[in-house]
Formats: sequence, structure tokens, C-alpha cells
Amino acid sequence: MTLVFVLLSLVLATPSVRSQASAFVRPAEPAASPDSLRPHSARAVTGDDSASGRRGRRPRRPEYLGEVLRQRGNVVERWPDRTRNPIRVWVQPTPAKRLAGWNPAFPASVRSAFQEWDRVGLPVHFAFVSDSARADVHVRWLSRFSTDESGRTVWWSNSRSLITEAEITLATHASDGGPQDPKSLRAVALHEIGHLLGLDHSGDAANVMAPWVQVADLSTADRTTARLLYELPPGRVRK
Repeated sequence: MTLVFVLLSLVLATPSVRSQASAFVRPAEPAASPDSLRPHSARAVTGDDSASGRRGRRPRRPEYLGEVLRQRGNVVERWPDRTRNPIRVWVQPTPAKRLAGWNPAFPASVRSAFQEWDRVGLPVHFAFVSDSARADVHVRWLSRFSTDESGRTVWWSNSRSLITEAEITLATHASDGGPQDPKSLRAVALHEIGHLLGLDHSGDAANVMAPWVQVADLSTADRTTARLLYELPPGRVRK
């Protein structure tokens, strides 16, 4: 059975702000497969908040794997080992049509976020491809969502709880209509990629995976939790 997870994030576009999550949404299942969908919400930083000195805040705990597992019903869903065969990522270089709020620096911000996760030391790596047909992960652009969100990640997993493909959509505008900037967009991307890898939320605002993201980079706890997650076999964790 294939599982599909939808992860949502919303960003408010005012200087030095935090953002708030949208409500859960359950889209219709694709008619051609027995896919089930379980959405998650996410919150991310925007504006000058990422440069406010919160960057140096230390996490209260060295990791938050227990929180992730509780939110996932003690089921580990992650990518298989992709060190020799990196996860192929296609970042849409420009919108398919003219998009309000578009900044040519956005694709580089997203690639930078993937590269930061790539340096964590997981048994997965990312490789950027120019041909979308060859990609495992697609990143596309939208001016704004009709709901209170600024990013959305959908990933598919197989019957062995291994993620096989994913799509990320990022909005050029935050939920209040203000335009995104490259720094805030990168923070959103870091959070979304964390979900893409199988992480859920941390209750500590010092981590990029906090429901209210107030940092611009991965914390030690973000990195450690991801490493611990990938040391576990996929599937239900036996107590």
C-alpha cells in the first residue's frame, strides 16, 4: 500500500515574525491507486526574524526523536539508502507563467536549503537535475495558496514505509499577501525538506522543525534527530 503525506506551512510576511500553521486538509485519493493521505501542518519563519540573533539559540534538548515518533504513531517513514544513488531534485528554474512576487534568487535559496540538509550525514544525498522527468522530488512555484499556507509538501511511501517520491510547492507570497524574500523562503524550504526526510515537529523554538520556526539554519538537535531517525528501520517501532 502506498501512503501519501501532505505537509503544509504558512508564513506571514512582516519583518521579524513567526508564522502559524493552517488547518489539516484531506485531499481526495487518486482514483488509480489505493493511496491514503495524511496531512501535516508546518510553520516557518519569514522576514528579518532569521537574522535576529535567534540564530544562536541553543536547543533545550539534544534531540526530539520521541516527539517525532509520537506524532507519527510510532511509525518510521523515511527514504531508503540513497548515498550511491542520490535523490534527484528538480527545482523549477522559473515559473511556467508570469508570477507576482517572483524573485530570481528563489531557486538558489531552495538549492541552498537542500545542500544544508545534504551535509547532515544521513544515508541519503541530493543531486539537482535539469530534466523534471528524471526527478524524484519536484519543487514548483505558486503565487499564493487559497488557504493559509506558503508551502506544501506531498510525499509517497510504499508498503515498506519507504518514501519513493515527493513534490514541494512554495508560494511567492505569505498568507497575509506580502511578498517573500530569499532568506524567508530558504527557512521555509529547510522546514519542508525536514518533513520530506520524514521528520515531524519539535516543541523547541530553537529548532527549524519547531511549529513556529524562528531560526534560519538547522540546529544541532535537528541534525541529531534526523540521524537517529535514519538509524531506525522503516515501519512500526517496537517498544
